[in-house]
Amino acid sequence: MNTSTKTALVLGATGGIGGELARQLQHAGWQVQALVRHRARVAARGDGIAWIEGDAMKATDVLQAAQGASVIVHAVNPPAYQRWGELVLPMMAHTIAAARATGARIVLPGTVYNYGPDAGARVAEDAPQHPLTRKGGIRVALERSLQAAAGDGVKSLILRAGDFFGPQGGNNWFAQGLVRVGKPVASVGQPGRAGVGHQWAYLPDVARTLVLLLEREATLPVFARLHFGGHWDATGTQMVEAVQRVVLAASGRTPPVRRMPWGLLMLLSPLVPVLREMKEMRYLWNEALQLRNDALVARLGHEPHTPLDEAVRTTLQGLGCLPGAALAAPTPDVHTPATPTPAACAR
Repeated sequence: MNTSTKTALVLGATGGIGGELARQLQHAGWQVQALVRHRARVAARGDGIAWIEGDAMKATDVLQAAQGASVIVHAVNPPAYQRWGELVLPMMAHTIAAARATGARIVLPGTVYNYGPDAGARVAEDAPQHPLTRKGGIRVALERSLQAAAGDGVKSLILRAGDFFGPQGGNNWFAQGLVRVGKPVASVGQPGRAGVGHQWAYLPDVARTLVLLLEREATLPVFARLHFGGHWDATGTQMVEAVQRVVLAASGRTPPVRRMPWGLLMLLSPLVPVLREMKEMRYLWNEALQLRNDALVARLGHEPHTPLDEAVRTTLQGLGCLPGAALAAPTPDVHTPATPTPAACAR
């Protein structure tokens, strides 16, 4: 990559992974521009990001915002995480068209949801992708569209990871299933079973990994896909225990563990969209599925890794869950559904 063109367009910069990646790209010397639907809400932040008003669901807006960029981060989701089937693939088509016109490489933060149980317990990048869920199927289709575009020379980088958590990430299992955002930790939700491993990905580590990969962009294939190891909870209880340790250190008390009320969620899921989505993902709490990061480590020599307790402490502080901790600034361009969360149902 020509270092004189270190400009990145971030779609989804007001979200968890998009915002973290935008910040870390800046720290690494990149110029960052971000497409946002309501520029007035973020323009006064003084964060050095060039905020451009526009809509990722409009091809012309994405193309215009991508001018001069050598990287396009596609970390955008439909408003309120609704209408995935209608909007996700067209938004990616707009990103691909912009990358084709500008020569930029597309960066897609991927997930474990591409895989079903047939992928095996330890999953390499080329494992079969037979997801059990609707969103998993859309994720597979997203990646296939990038692979098809590679035939025209459109470059992309996919980094698949486990369940995100971090100080800015509110739409994930940690923030909606283990704790309650903005509230002291009265108890810790436990979605899975003891003995079933689960994979977690700390957002700052994921973003740092992507920055390091982009610094080696010239060595990447046109269609690059890698797996991020993150934090492997081998017992299915290590994340919950880390939350308990951090809360004990901060408040002098150990919050009890509460099992996820899956039976209640099953009853409510036909009526509550977010619970329906959670129900689809239950298999990842019942069966261990670990992304292998061998190829990533071979390419970088290491994987950025924040110790678990430190990552959990920073996350709880950002989510406003520790004594004296202020809730991190809200993400004004991301809509969240006004529906009960699993954490709320568990209390």
